[in-house]
Amino acid sequence: MGGAVSAGEDNDELIDNLKEAQYIRSDLVERAFRAIDRADYYLEEFRDSAYKDLAWRHGNIHLSAPCIYSEVMEALDLQPGLSFLNLGSGTGYLSTMVGLILGPFGVNHGVELHSDVIEYAYQKLEFFIKTSDSFDRFDFCEPSFVVGNCLEIAPESRQYDRVYCGAGVQKEHEDYMKNLLKVGGILVLPLEEKLTKITRTGYNSWETKKIIAVSFAPLVLPKHNQNGKARAVPLPPMFEVRSLQDLSRITIRHILKQNLAGMWPPPRRPSGRAAPRHKRRLRDHRDATSLLTNRYVFMTRLIPGPLDNNQHSASEEEEEDEEEDDEEGDDCRAVCEHMKTDEEAVEEEEEEEEEEEEGGRREGSVLLMETQVNPLREKILSLPLPEPLKMYLLHYREK
Repeated sequence: MGGAVSAGEDNDELIDNLKEAQYIRSDLVERAFRAIDRADYYLEEFRDSAYKDLAWRHGNIHLSAPCIYSEVMEALDLQPGLSFLNLGSGTGYLSTMVGLILGPFGVNHGVELHSDVIEYAYQKLEFFIKTSDSFDRFDFCEPSFVVGNCLEIAPESRQYDRVYCGAGVQKEHEDYMKNLLKVGGILVLPLEEKLTKITRTGYNSWETKKIIAVSFAPLVLPKHNQNGKARAVPLPPMFEVRSLQDLSRITIRHILKQNLAGMWPPPRRPSGRAAPRHKRRLRDHRDATSLLTNRYVFMTRLIPGPLDNNQHSASEEEEEDEEEDDEEGDDCRAVCEHMKTDEEAVEEEEEEEEEEEEGGRREGSVLLMETQVNPLREKILSLPLPEPLKMYLLHYREK
């Protein structure tokens, strides 16, 4: 599933294409998508395919197409402080983006069938926390993942504000999924080949909206034990009692980020695409020279020659006409040669300018990479605090 938008050269260009195609429609969702590089969730040998609008699978590891994740994020209508359950959480890519919006007082849980995928998801989560500046830009709700079949969640389990299922759901499991929602909550799932948004408007009332046609692998049915009973999936605790130290860190970081608003470097990387103005200027130049040539030929044919002299013979008149045609042809050839010379000069100039701009872009990229700073990190390191406390406020991040 996917292929709805053009591939990008990097994560930002992919997001630009999703915005242009109206898959991403809100600033909040756009910020979350730009903050997480999709390629970071690919295996290294497959990173070249990360910015295509296509699903990717390798063994048990799976990522949906970017256009699908865009529609899911928009449909969930996420807000800070909500609780979220991701059924089939996979690599954790979606859960990490959701965590950027939920903030530190939200709940972010995932259930994944395969233990090796859970391990992969935690590796990617650790990489994000330790290396990404986005972790310091946002107040983050760290996801927690558990292994199990999402159809084995106990009926008496807690309910969530937002639920997403990343596998095809048949009609007989629709009520099971609805029961995971609080009143006022939103469930997004592939239901009978349609990505569907279900809002719980009351204890026994629902609103359903079909979004787009999709094709998902179906849910894996649970395997029963020898006694014929399904194994209940233990969900993580909904609300953990946090220590005063942890709450203090959240508060201090939040206040510092508010004071540093506007000091962050722009998140977009310099684009590698050349500006099209050179081609437009060359085309304008060609149009102008063509018009000049046509006007010259046209005008030479309109300007009358000397009035006929009755004393001239017919042969003399023919010779004069031939001489005029030869002169006119010479003039046209001269203009054409001049135009060709001008075009070659312009093309050489364009190539030189493009090479200079490309070099400037490379230098600008290197400069940006060398000079880009993390204002929150710099501020914390400058505080008159013991080094262990500074590192605690930085979440022991090395970058």
